[in-house]
Amino acid sequence: MFFSLPFHPIQPTSVDSITPLLGRSPTTFMASFSAVVILAPMFAKIVSPWPPKLLSNAAPRKEAIIFYDECLLRYSNQFIFSRMAQEPVLYLLNSQNITDQERFNEIVDTTMDDTALQAANASAGKKFAIKKVNITQSQSLYTLAQCTPDISVSVCGQCLQLAISRLPGCCSGKQGGRVLFPSCNIRYEIYEFYNATALPPPPPPPPAVTRPQGKSGVSKATIIAIVASVTASILLIFMGYYLRCRRERKKYGTIRENSADSDITTVESLQFDLGTIEAATNNFSNDNKLGEGGFGEVYKGIMSNGQAIAVKRLSRNSLQGAEEFKNEVLLVAKLQHRNLVRLLGFCLEGEEKILVYEFVPNKSLDYFLFDPEKRRQLNWPRRYKIIEEIARGILYLHEDSRLRIIHRDLKASNILLNEDMHPKVSDFGMAKIFGVDQTQGNTSRIVGTYGYMSPEYAMHGQFSVKSDVYSFGVLLLEIICGKKNSSFYQTDGGEDLVSHIWKHWRNETPFEVVDSVLRDSYSRNEALRCIQIGLLCVQEDPSDRPTMAKIVLLFSSYSVTLPVPQQPAFFLHSKSEQIMPGNGLDSEQSTNKSVSWSVDEGSITEVYPR
Repeated sequence: MFFSLPFHPIQPTSVDSITPLLGRSPTTFMASFSAVVILAPMFAKIVSPWPPKLLSNAAPRKEAIIFYDECLLRYSNQFIFSRMAQEPVLYLLNSQNITDQERFNEIVDTTMDDTALQAANASAGKKFAIKKVNITQSQSLYTLAQCTPDISVSVCGQCLQLAISRLPGCCSGKQGGRVLFPSCNIRYEIYEFYNATALPPPPPPPPAVTRPQGKSGVSKATIIAIVASVTASILLIFMGYYLRCRRERKKYGTIRENSADSDITTVESLQFDLGTIEAATNNFSNDNKLGEGGFGEVYKGIMSNGQAIAVKRLSRNSLQGAEEFKNEVLLVAKLQHRNLVRLLGFCLEGEEKILVYEFVPNKSLDYFLFDPEKRRQLNWPRRYKIIEEIARGILYLHEDSRLRIIHRDLKASNILLNEDMHPKVSDFGMAKIFGVDQTQGNTSRIVGTYGYMSPEYAMHGQFSVKSDVYSFGVLLLEIICGKKNSSFYQTDGGEDLVSHIWKHWRNETPFEVVDSVLRDSYSRNEALRCIQIGLLCVQEDPSDRPTMAKIVLLFSSYSVTLPVPQQPAFFLHSKSEQIMPGNGLDSEQSTNKSVSWSVDEGSITEVYPR
């Protein structure tokens, strides 16, 4: 059991005194809880209505948790102290939208990262932080991040970053939002929802006591006076905060998985007629053709109201029936994240199966990345941000959406860039929409691009979220190097990009692979971290690859130490390469010897804000 206030966390005097209560019935537990409340009198008014609610909702359960604005109550028959708990998770949002959503989301993301870093590194027992930044001259953003004080600094940082990664899926473009885990919580608003002036000052030093001869200790009257005054002060602060938050709570609605997209309820709301699509694309004119992929051709279209759209005309090899096609489109259309291309609808007439997407103006990442001149527009901060945002989009598909979507064809040409050069992952869910035959993570038809496919998928048709992690690793390395994996060859014969990078990593010359157009304008710490994460993603054993949640955390927190990568899958030696004793590490040695790096006299795991 653990108590927490937003600005003054309190915990029982001894974990050992609480541990024997775990595992008992809820009735016994709540009776014991009444005694514990004596340790925190300020909870008396809040706790009094809880036991009936807790017992009625959780009597058959071995664990339960109740979230309030001011505190939380939790019991479990398992040990819960000093451990990060990710479930259950609660999302709250302000129903009002922000006008300039892209810019606002960026400010929220950056500010919340800073707030989380301050909270994780706050003084012991008070792992919380607040922050205010100006959005415009008349509008500000207020943020709060808090961990329960029983968890460590690194675990607190990990919990807060995981909570931040959930914000785009629940609260993108909203005026306020919250993510609550049992071990931490975050919140942002465009009004001051906390009372900054009510932060409790540090406790005063104990008054000097003159002890008469022959007696020892402090008198009972002095102890009672001190306890009463401190308790009264804290109770007044708490009640003021409680009344303020109670008024604000009406502005919120609890978000469930099926409420964020309540405007998409039926297939009919997504359906376009063929005549409208033909008129928008000038009857699929070649002048309007944007490209062609494995699933069909893509055209630009202009609707009668002036809206630009992207139209994917699926090839007629689709195995999906009409009803199944509609159902899959409806599900995929409900997947909405700022780093995913939005599916607006579909057309199904005769033999035509057409998908209608939002139009993203700056083409795809490969259009810039692999062009000798255009890739100069991708400076280091922009590349690093693109990598981070792609990771957040894939994390949403893997863990935070209503479905678990495995992309299966993640590559540079499937990353579109909007007018501000923010990435949007496209072609997700196509395996489901197209009707590729698959059962239990195996497929009879490989959907993907060689060079990006993991070995277990390319050779055995076995796919999982770790297959996408492999593809993300290849894509990350391409962004760092500015070179395309499938067309990368050394003049001495036959080496691919991943093998080339691994050879330089092994020989302790990693910066030689960084795109030459960046020169000395990039961060060596960040570049080295990216290369190491990329090599971790392309390891042969899927269990050795990090999850997308871990990858997002690695980009967000420099307090997390990176594992040492092993030799990647599909490692190729160039023809002229001779592996001589004492010259670097051979493949066997590389699995047993750690390679450590220092950049500019600082460790790569140094903690500093970006």
